[in-house]
Amino acid sequence: MTAGAPLVIATVARERGITGVHTHVRQLREYLARTGDRADLVTPHSWAEGSAWRKLLLAPLFAARIVLERVYGPANVWWYRSSHEFFLRQALRQRLAREGACTVYAQCPVSAKAALSARHGPHQRVVLAVHFRISQADEWADKGQIRRDGRLFHAIRDSERRVIRRLDRLVFVSSWGRAAIRAWMPELDEVPGAVFHNFVSAPTIESSVPRAGDLVSVGNLEAIKNHRYLLRVLAAAQQAGRGYSLDVFGEGVERGRLLALAAELGVSDLVHLHGFCSDVQARLPGYAAYAHASYSESLPLAIIEAMAAGLPVIASPAGGVGELYEDPVQGRFWPLDDVEEGARILIELMESPDELERAGRAAKEKFLHDYAADVVVPRLLRFLEPAPESA
Repeated sequence: MTAGAPLVIATVARERGITGVHTHVRQLREYLARTGDRADLVTPHSWAEGSAWRKLLLAPLFAARIVLERVYGPANVWWYRSSHEFFLRQALRQRLAREGACTVYAQCPVSAKAALSARHGPHQRVVLAVHFRISQADEWADKGQIRRDGRLFHAIRDSERRVIRRLDRLVFVSSWGRAAIRAWMPELDEVPGAVFHNFVSAPTIESSVPRAGDLVSVGNLEAIKNHRYLLRVLAAAQQAGRGYSLDVFGEGVERGRLLALAAELGVSDLVHLHGFCSDVQARLPGYAAYAHASYSESLPLAIIEAMAAGLPVIASPAGGVGELYEDPVQGRFWPLDDVEEGARILIELMESPDELERAGRAAKEKFLHDYAADVVVPRLLRFLEPAPESA
């Protein structure tokens, strides 16, 4: 972005976290820092910066979610969206009052709604990054917080339709994600949009991390991530005489159930749930392959990070994953409805050191060509740049 058209990133998420949105924002800001530019990050917590009484006010308001989440899911979802949108809107009003022409790069429909209300005119463009799958209503339903096709489900979709039609542009991280939204919202094509795959910075030096294990997987421990499939595949492989270790980095509500399943399947000694790890990308080169079993994702950054580390990938082509790599060039695809076949595919790859090395090299080459920040971000920034007549 030019000095006359700054980039303001708006998100309801905290500045630090482990989700794909956090990684997308962090990688973009790090790229801009390396190139001598910057992007201001505005969150609901930005409203309280420099004010002790505002910080005291925010703490109990946001903490109320912990209670609501356990008591009544729909109330939790409504409160989360309403409170975060309100405080983000206030913070953006303060920030945008100091700007002329600029681009607000919103990371979800709630953030985009806040930005549209806070901007001071069309010279301050609002662009939405579409990280969500189909709709945020579907994601809340997948978590069991709201009823699919219930009143709040449809209210969220209606809100997304109104917000998206008012946007200046849309950024999609996968072609699948664009098609999935268009299927229920044909008005999507009224807004200019383009696909820019997720990205991460290329490793600056070749890693010398010692061998840490066989398989690694990264992702929050949620039902949609389907870590249970990984455990069942390990058990099937063990029954076939092959014992492979699996390290999982991520935290979530499924931890207890996964540990119980591992014990039931007899693979507790093979499975290690490490929880959140801030330097997981640096650890990836220590594994033989990356394993992923999510039912549906728009374009998982975890797989891109694995490819950057030179790991062959084994995953389902569900969602946008099928756009990331080719089978058998950079890895393998396995069927999530057939554990035995998944185990066969895993064993075939793991028992061929030459193939592991070849596919790993191909994954690294694919990353450098298509997903490295130096390749993707310059094109993204040109798309985000306001048109000359609006500057």
